[in-house]
Amino acid sequence: MRVLALSVVAAAGLGAGVTAAADLKTGEGSATSQSNPWDVAFGVAVMNDYNWRGITVSARRPSVEVYLEPRYRAAENLELYAGVSGANVDLSNGSRAQIVYYAGTRPSFGALLLDIGGWYIDYPHGTTFNGLGSADTCTNGAFFFGQCNTTKAVASYFEAYAKSVLTISETLAVGGNLYYAPSWANTDAPGTYASVGAKITIPNSMLPQDFGAYASAEIGRYWYGTTDAFYGVPAFPDGIKLPDYTTWNVGLTTTYKAVRLDLRYYDTNLSKANCNVLTADQTATFGGPSAVTPINPSGLVSNWCSAAFVAKLAFDMTLADLR
Repeated sequence: MRVLALSVVAAAGLGAGVTAAADLKTGEGSATSQSNPWDVAFGVAVMNDYNWRGITVSARRPSVEVYLEPRYRAAENLELYAGVSGANVDLSNGSRAQIVYYAGTRPSFGALLLDIGGWYIDYPHGTTFNGLGSADTCTNGAFFFGQCNTTKAVASYFEAYAKSVLTISETLAVGGNLYYAPSWANTDAPGTYASVGAKITIPNSMLPQDFGAYASAEIGRYWYGTTDAFYGVPAFPDGIKLPDYTTWNVGLTTTYKAVRLDLRYYDTNLSKANCNVLTADQTATFGGPSAVTPINPSGLVSNWCSAAFVAKLAFDMTLADLR
């Protein structure tokens, strides 16, 4: 079976809107000192599961992420930025690291903050599993019905994005995000992800000094195209149409100065068979005859897209904060 390694971008440190972790970074969208338009944001996060758009990319195991983001305030309502983020992952092609290089601009128009840019997501040291010859060429090391999970060594790809956050009041903000990859995870299948979300902030007057808290939720939809022939199956030798899916999350975040604790529930509407198609899960197991489909002829299933609870502890700061 020709399926792909799931590929993700960093979930923190990259200027997200009202999204999964609602993690607008410290100082984001705010003016730096007029005498010094330069600033640098940096941070680290530890989480029990690296979940991106509803799917784990750490095989349900803990992950650590770090980022560094120089910023330049070109005008009162315009910020330019570039950065790099790194995290440990566990992908089916054997890659254990994710390095994201990104750049963009954040213009603001009153209560509306935009974030427009792009990132290149690199997964180094991957291995090709082509399913030919023996079970050693399958990501999970086993054949079912003469088929198995396969993936390319290179899962790196480019994605453009446009994000928005509209602050309606002191307690309510809403946002939307749009991402487009011409070749998602280097499969030759275009991938488009769109989401909307909301964030409700508890007023500072109701909390102890230096503490903050908010609840946030997001719902998103992924639309995919057709892969190249590497991921073809007997029914579709020239490539498969990847399964579209919907994902959602809801959570509560508490902050203390530069420290943030996010507790969040994720889920998707992907079946375990379609989850296997998207992820090429190296821990996939045989799901029985009911899991055999034209695009999943092996009948392997994955729980990487099932409901998950993620706890994330993060530290975010800028040089302006230190000054």
